[in-house]
Amino acid sequence: MGLEDAKSQVDHGFTRDDLKGLTNENTFGGALSFLRRRYTKDLTHADIAVTGVPFDQAVTNRPGTRLGPRAIREASALQAPDAPYGWPFDVLSEMAIVDYGDLAFDYANIPAFPVSLTDHIAGILATDTASVTLGGDHYISFPILKAYAAKYGPMSLIQVDAHTDTWADDNMDRVDHGTMFYKAVKMGLVDPARSVQIGIRTTNEDTLGVNIIDAATVHDIGPVETARRAQKIVGDHPVYLTFDIDGLDPAFAPGTGTPVWGGLSSAQAARLLRELAGINIKGGDVVEVSPPFDTTGATAIAGAHVATELCCLLGWRLRDGR
Repeated sequence: MGLEDAKSQVDHGFTRDDLKGLTNENTFGGALSFLRRRYTKDLTHADIAVTGVPFDQAVTNRPGTRLGPRAIREASALQAPDAPYGWPFDVLSEMAIVDYGDLAFDYANIPAFPVSLTDHIAGILATDTASVTLGGDHYISFPILKAYAAKYGPMSLIQVDAHTDTWADDNMDRVDHGTMFYKAVKMGLVDPARSVQIGIRTTNEDTLGVNIIDAATVHDIGPVETARRAQKIVGDHPVYLTFDIDGLDPAFAPGTGTPVWGGLSSAQAARLLRELAGINIKGGDVVEVSPPFDTTGATAIAGAHVATELCCLLGWRLRDGR
């Protein structure tokens, strides 16, 4: 495949014949599916379904994460012609990855949203397809975890974030992006002893027993040792990996609802995710990309790379048949 292919390849989000393989389109044109994968609701032959959840009901300061999935798809066009760098396999050629489109929900009926999302993800999992979700504010991980726990039992959670999101909230019906992991632990969706939060740099006295590797520690020990510690914590337990883009320092991802200084660099995050290869990952998400607050597009680019790495982590595990 070479650049000359861009002369004849276009709109492969709809026209590609195979679910596997690289695609070379002009980055400035064509259907903007994630990594130019085919848009489809047929998961019969799919390994991984990438889906968007354009939702931002519960943000601390800056709204706009409903536009995250669209921006991440657009940014992913820059990566689509090449195999993800540094991996010993090409996930785009070896794994059948599809763009499952976005969750449809009634924006004026917020109480109905969580069930809609749980059902959406459960429908993907029912076909034995893994999901990678593009958010959306971080609350979306809670309804997603309900679907995963129903299939696999209590999950190990690896969370890259500036915030623990375990502030106390016993009203399970509140839609709040700062309390959903408190609820996930209380409801038995997440096993805190087998879970770890990485990059934390805000105060929360009660983390419910979830292991913490804060941002200062990551800077001190480096991403390789951080990944090693995370792997030891989760073991071979089923893992859900959630990456809040504000886990990165605002210098690398200014377009988020809750920026906090002192965070991970994009280089640290890339190495961290790569070194997690081998975990028993079942699915993941990248959330809180808020394009209106980053005219450079750097945050969406970071989000697209995180989503690609999630696909690689899933593909690495799936290719072993485990």
